[in-house]
Amino acid sequence: MDEALRPNEHIEHFGNRLNLIVSPEHTFGTDACLLAAFALPKKNEAVLDLGTGCGVIPFWWRSRGVERVTALEIQPAAVEMLQRSCRLSEERNVDVVLGDLRDARALFSAGRFDKVTMNPPYTKEGHGLQSAEDADRTARHETSATLPEVAAAASYLLRFGGSFCLCLRPQRLTDAFFALRNAGIEPKRLRLVAKNAESAPWLFLLEGKKGRAPGLTVEPTFCMYGPDGNLTEEARRISNQT
Repeated sequence: MDEALRPNEHIEHFGNRLNLIVSPEHTFGTDACLLAAFALPKKNEAVLDLGTGCGVIPFWWRSRGVERVTALEIQPAAVEMLQRSCRLSEERNVDVVLGDLRDARALFSAGRFDKVTMNPPYTKEGHGLQSAEDADRTARHETSATLPEVAAAASYLLRFGGSFCLCLRPQRLTDAFFALRNAGIEPKRLRLVAKNAESAPWLFLLEGKKGRAPGLTVEPTFCMYGPDGNLTEEARRISNQT
């Protein structure tokens, strides 16, 4: 189906048929692709991406064979844009839901999903300079949901033993551990991401499991660039550049 692009919109291609519409207001970065790869579900799992934005994580997963994805987003403009991406791609296996994750109990049944993900706002509520643009402020600051609220929603949505995966800046690692454990989701797997072997990590990827016993596995640090200064092969694959 033909979907005319609007001013400032362009297409990001995922595989041979998935065409994701993005704009300056609703776009994605490497961190979302890293999270999609870290949390890659089994093909037939019931999965939900919270705060999906333009829908990069659902499209990344669908391009890798995941059978069906539910995507929740609070911003009507982002939802409408993702719906147009689905029509443009003739994609019928991404279920786009407009709603607030804090209303999860009204939107979904308890324990419905095997895996939940979120690339949440990086800046804690009340900290940092806030953008004047609503879309940018929602994406970067905890104006729509705090980290404890995100964890509580994920806990309600997950079956026992189900996984919640998120990414954040390293300075919020303690906040993430505390929020997940308080919501009954035990941190189980941690991966740090750095520019290269000589750089301090700029991102962490964390997986927790609902109702599981304590025990954290720390994976080797993922480096975006090799000694030659170029993206590593794995980083190129994950960031949708191959």
